[in-house]
Amino acid sequence: MKEIRCDVAVIGAGSAGLSAYRAARAAGKHAVLIEGGPYGTTCARVGCMPSKLLISAGEAAHALQVAPGFGVHPGTVRIDGAAVMDRVRRERDRFVGFVVENVEELPADDKIRGYARFTGPDTLQVDDHTTVHAERIVIATGSKPLVPEEWAAAGPRVIHSDAVFDWTDLPGSVAVIGTGVIGLELGQALHRLGVRVALYARGSSIAQLADPAVLANAASVLQEELDIRFNTQVVSVQADGQQLALVTRDGDGNTRTERYDYVLAAIGRTPNVHALRLDLAGIELDRRGIPLYDKHTMQCGTSPIFIAGDVNDELPLLPEAADQGKIAGHNAGTFPLVTPGLRRTPLAIAFTEPQIATLGAGYDDLCRSHGGRFAIGMVSFANQGRSRVMLQNRGMLRVYGEYGSGRFLGAEMIGPRAEHIGHLLSWAVQAQLTVAAMLDMPFYHPVVEEGVRTALRDLAERLKHPPPEAPQPCPDCTPGT
Repeated sequence: MKEIRCDVAVIGAGSAGLSAYRAARAAGKHAVLIEGGPYGTTCARVGCMPSKLLISAGEAAHALQVAPGFGVHPGTVRIDGAAVMDRVRRERDRFVGFVVENVEELPADDKIRGYARFTGPDTLQVDDHTTVHAERIVIATGSKPLVPEEWAAAGPRVIHSDAVFDWTDLPGSVAVIGTGVIGLELGQALHRLGVRVALYARGSSIAQLADPAVLANAASVLQEELDIRFNTQVVSVQADGQQLALVTRDGDGNTRTERYDYVLAAIGRTPNVHALRLDLAGIELDRRGIPLYDKHTMQCGTSPIFIAGDVNDELPLLPEAADQGKIAGHNAGTFPLVTPGLRRTPLAIAFTEPQIATLGAGYDDLCRSHGGRFAIGMVSFANQGRSRVMLQNRGMLRVYGEYGSGRFLGAEMIGPRAEHIGHLLSWAVQAQLTVAAMLDMPFYHPVVEEGVRTALRDLAERLKHPPPEAPQPCPDCTPGT
C-alpha cells in the first residue's frame, strides 16, 4: 500500500474540486486531487453544454415552424436525428477535451486515480492502492441522477439525463418524469425535434419557480406547446417488447397506460456521499448523511474538513460549485484561519422557451423572511413592444422590493431573454440598489428590458403605500440599510 502525506486532499475533480485544488495551491499548500471516474466535469460531459447543444438544435427546428407568422414560408423541413446527435456528441467531446487538457497539465504527483473513503478524520484510502494522510480535506464528489429501483428494473430503456447525450439517433417517443429544469429543457428540445414527448409531474411545480402568479403563467404558456401532465403519479414502468409500458394515475384517480421508446427520469439528483464512509470522518451529518457545514466558509463544524459543489445539496449549479470550491480550497489552505468567502446573489436559469429565471430572494424566501414587509411589481410580456415584434410575447416578470428602504430584493420570471434580464437584475440585488436607483438607469427603445422598467415602475408605486405594520419610507436610508 502506497502512502502519501499532504496538506490538502481534494476528493473529486469536477468544477468544485478543481477550484478547491487551485485555491489550496494558491494558498501555498501541497494539495492532491483524487478522482475515480472520468475527468471532464458534469457540466461539460452530461450537463450544461450538451443540453444546450440539443436545445439549440430544437430552437433551429422551431424557428422554421414559427416563420410563417412573419410571412416567411420555408420549404419541406427534415430533421436528421442522427446528424443532430452526432453534432451534440462531437461538440460535447470537444468541451470535455478542454477540461481534460487542463487536468492533464496539473503535476502528475498531485493526481491520484481511484475512489476515496475515510478511514479516520485525517486519513483516506483510495481503492486498495493508496493511503492519504491529509491535514485538511475537501469533499467535492458531486451528485448523480436519481432513478427509482422499481423503474430501473424495467431495463435499459429507463434512463436518466446523462444517457441522452450518448444517443446516436433521436427516438420516436420519450416520457419525461419530472418538470424541473432538466426535464423541461430536454423534453421541449426533443419535442421540437419531432420526438413524441409527454412530461409528468407529481405536483404542479415548474423548474425553480415559487411565485404562484409566475408559476400559473408558466404552466399555461408551456402547455400551449408541450403535453404536460401535472398532479400525476407513476404507478409502474414495465418492459413491453422494444418499448416501455408506463402506467400513471392522475389527480382524479384515473389510470392510464401509454407506451414509449424511453422513460427519462428527471426527478432530481442525489449527493455522492454514501461510499465515503463519512461515519469515520468525525463530523456531524444530517438525517440524509450529508455533512453539516457553514454556507459562508464551507467548513464542516470546526473540523479541518470542507465540502463544496453538488455534494452538499445546496445549489446544484456550476457557478455555485466553482465559488464554493474556491472558498473551501482557500480555507483548507489557511486552516485554522477560516474566513467567509464571496457568496454571490443566487441566479438560476432554465433554457426553456420562454426562458425561466429566478434571482435574489425568491417568493417563498421572502414570505418567510419579509412577511408583510415586501411589495410586488409585475409586467406581462403579452403586449410588450419588442416581445411582440419578435413573436415572443409570452410570460411575465414579478419583482420584489422592501418597504422602508426601497431596496430591490429579487425577481421570478418566465419570458423572452430571461437569461439576460436575470443577470441584469441579479447584479442590482448584489449591488444593493434601491428600486428608485434602478429606474434612474438607462433604458433603450425598443428592447425587452423596457418590460423590466414597467415592472419596476409598478413596484415603485406599490412601495409608496406600505401596510400599517410595514417599515415607513426613510429619506436618509441608503441602499442596503
